[in-house]
Amino acid sequence: MKIIVTGGAGFIGGNFVHYMLKRYEEYEIICLDKLTYAGNMETLESVINNPRFKFYKADIAEKEVISEIFYKEKPNIIVNFAAESHVDRSIENPSVFLQTNVMGTQVLLDACRKHGIDRYHQVSTDEVYGDLPLDKPDLFFTEETPLNASSPYSASKAGADMLVQAYHRTFGLPVTISRCSNNYGPYHFPEKLIPLMIANVLYNKPLPVYGTGENVRDWLYVEDHCSAIDLIIHKGRLGEIYNIGGHNEKTNLEVVQTIIRELGNGKIEYVKDRAGHDMRYAIDSAKIHNDLGWFPITKFEDGIKMTIQWYLDNKSWWENIISGEYQNYYAKMYDKR
Repeated sequence: MKIIVTGGAGFIGGNFVHYMLKRYEEYEIICLDKLTYAGNMETLESVINNPRFKFYKADIAEKEVISEIFYKEKPNIIVNFAAESHVDRSIENPSVFLQTNVMGTQVLLDACRKHGIDRYHQVSTDEVYGDLPLDKPDLFFTEETPLNASSPYSASKAGADMLVQAYHRTFGLPVTISRCSNNYGPYHFPEKLIPLMIANVLYNKPLPVYGTGENVRDWLYVEDHCSAIDLIIHKGRLGEIYNIGGHNEKTNLEVVQTIIRELGNGKIEYVKDRAGHDMRYAIDSAKIHNDLGWFPITKFEDGIKMTIQWYLDNKSWWENIISGEYQNYYAKMYDKR
């Protein structure tokens, strides 16, 4: 079995690479990553010399490059994590998000059609649904919730999802889609909420919280997410969408306060709210529970402790990112391979 994992040097993709190599001793993992600001070869350092792992520095929007890789590797399954994913960056430069998230997805789908893959899996986000009001805690996103994107990022992901569904209906391409809640855990890029707060506490910097910090997110430990995708690509019904939630709804303020308690330090600084900031995300995961028997096993209270400990134990990883040194890692460790 050969699986192409796009965006495999990023946060969730990198965790998925580690998860699959550990779980399936007979599988080969082909990792594609453009190595933009969020792609880091240090995330893959422990598997670089694994004979069942191969890395290509590649942009999924480059048709000829992707076609050549598919022709050479003859993959069975494609799992597409590759995406521009930071909402603030999408507000600053929407075009980059459309190029990677929509056009890149289209290039992958065409390659899958041409080479007759067994399954294409699109990793999406609950942000395609828009947001939920804070005063109706009994409301949740289901797979039937209409798409109502709020940012250029979520709009690009919604567009990609619809493209995947169109290729299934029009061309019969064997696809599945998953939409997850907010992930956290090892290798999370330091500009995201949880690793940013951890780093700022350790550097004695203020902890910036948008608005009043009342925005609610459902937090999913990244290894639980990996296990769900593993189940979907092996047993999920073709053409279906599966929501993946962590069952851990927390306000941003609660998350930051938890980090302060765990580290014993930290001062919150309230900052101007993000434009179009969604108020609440909450996933109904009943479908994947009932159809595939998947449940998240990591409580937030446990997951956040493990995450904080990982950042304490791996300071060089995120300090290299903050300093910009990680951009040199590929050249130092991989150019001559």
